[in-house]
Amino acid sequence: MEALIFDVDGTLADTESAHLQAFNAAFAEVGLDWYWDEALYTRLLKVAGGKERLLHYWHVADLECADGACIHDVIDAVHAVKTRHYAARVGDGGLPLRPGIARLIAEAEAACIPVAIATTTTPANLDALLRAPLGRDWRMRFAAIADADTTQVKKPAPDVYLDVLRQLGVQAANCIAFEDSANGLHAARAAGVPTIVTPTAYTAHETFEDALAVLPHLGDPHAPVPSPVAGEAPGWVDLVTLRRWHRHTLAGTA
Repeated sequence: MEALIFDVDGTLADTESAHLQAFNAAFAEVGLDWYWDEALYTRLLKVAGGKERLLHYWHVADLECADGACIHDVIDAVHAVKTRHYAARVGDGGLPLRPGIARLIAEAEAACIPVAIATTTTPANLDALLRAPLGRDWRMRFAAIADADTTQVKKPAPDVYLDVLRQLGVQAANCIAFEDSANGLHAARAAGVPTIVTPTAYTAHETFEDALAVLPHLGDPHAPVPSPVAGEAPGWVDLVTLRRWHRHTLAGTA
């Protein structure tokens, strides 16, 4: 096990409610008579990327204008407003990391295991979310970062993972990825990376048949998680556990 690769939205933090609130605030600010409730947003999450999600919904909501010449300019403008509202909600520690994330990143750093990010979100969203919990120099803590600016093709395509693997210079099978959705799982597995899934309320209904493990979260000493391996006691996911699961996965595919 040579590297850990993390998705961001829903994986590092449970961000989707903040994204939903920011979208609706942006619609109201720019005068669009749109409103996304949680049920609709859950369906829209199958479309990766905020701008792509807006374009998809525009085609559904207003077919007559959806192919207009200026639609992409409008979407860029709406998305910029949405990003501002999102940053206001999650900045300055407004949204905590999910259980076990900060601990596992620190464990990997102490063991000199590279940690990377593979996400379809924007650099601005990354900075707004991670600056408070991981420090202003949070980018220095990651050996590779692939995001919406570096990789244009969104999940479930494997491009973002292939980009991270190229940056790290490691083989896919020698890493473990962390995702929260079926789209993310498919992207990581298409790149050949064994993947642990920690679903959120927005993705719990999805299926994760090819996951290395499916857990409610990574756990902390005060918030243990059940082990997916028969015979193991409940605990939390640490590097020792990850190495054991990784060896088991490689042995199963040999």
